[in-house]
Amino acid sequence: METVILSLGFGLVIGLALGLTGGGGSIFAVPLLVYAMSVPPHEAVGISLAAVGTTAAWGVIQHLRGGQVEVRTGLLFAVTGMLGAPLGTWLNSMMPEKLLMLLFAGLMLAIALRMWRRSTASNTATEKTACPADATVESPNEATCRRDAQGQLQLTSRCAVLLIALGFATGILSGLFGVGGGFVIVPALVLFSGMPIHRAVATSLLVIALISASGIASNLIADRPLDFHIAALFAGGGIVGLSMGTQLGRRISGAALQKGFSMAVVAVAVLVVTKSMF
Repeated sequence: METVILSLGFGLVIGLALGLTGGGGSIFAVPLLVYAMSVPPHEAVGISLAAVGTTAAWGVIQHLRGGQVEVRTGLLFAVTGMLGAPLGTWLNSMMPEKLLMLLFAGLMLAIALRMWRRSTASNTATEKTACPADATVESPNEATCRRDAQGQLQLTSRCAVLLIALGFATGILSGLFGVGGGFVIVPALVLFSGMPIHRAVATSLLVIALISASGIASNLIADRPLDFHIAALFAGGGIVGLSMGTQLGRRISGAALQKGFSMAVVAVAVLVVTKSMF
């Protein structure tokens, strides 16, 4: 019974973060599984992928009904990510558990720093201009990815190569650490493809679901243990949390969400380092 309650509760937390930010919930999954439920790190990666992927797939279905998912761009990102996931899974199998967790903590700190900087930059931009949340963001490298007057992505060869490279890197991270990659996907879609933030959050769920599926398949092919019971409970709590997060996200400013999320990630990263070193 304790396992059921913990799995549902932790899944709720992961889904809540996923609904609020379009990514990032999975960054909590592995530490929760390892330190709160005593699941071995290598097995926790597979459970995390299964739970997060299922939760994201549910979110995609909801957003598709609202026309928020940019399917073509998401599929380009996801297909290359699915190719990178097996490589990440192989790298995961080659690493000692302590090293894996320390690298995971380093990734968490990098994510927290990036999100804090984004929230600060967002506040500054808001003070300068009253730009609506769904406005299209200009790519920092207009020669690479651009959008037409209707907001459609002009998928040139250079733009495709950039998105392919970003998708492949996301897939490696997914297979290596058991993360969905939303913390990479959302800013990449916004900054490099000029996608509006709300559409990027919805599209990221499509990418997360597909890349996670590739990571799960890689784990099963490698004959690594995967507790589907815990994964199903996490996913059940995650679906409820995702719905809650999506509703809350419409009422809370993006900058406040990002700062709060950054502080939570730092706290978990410190816990991971402490547990790994002592």
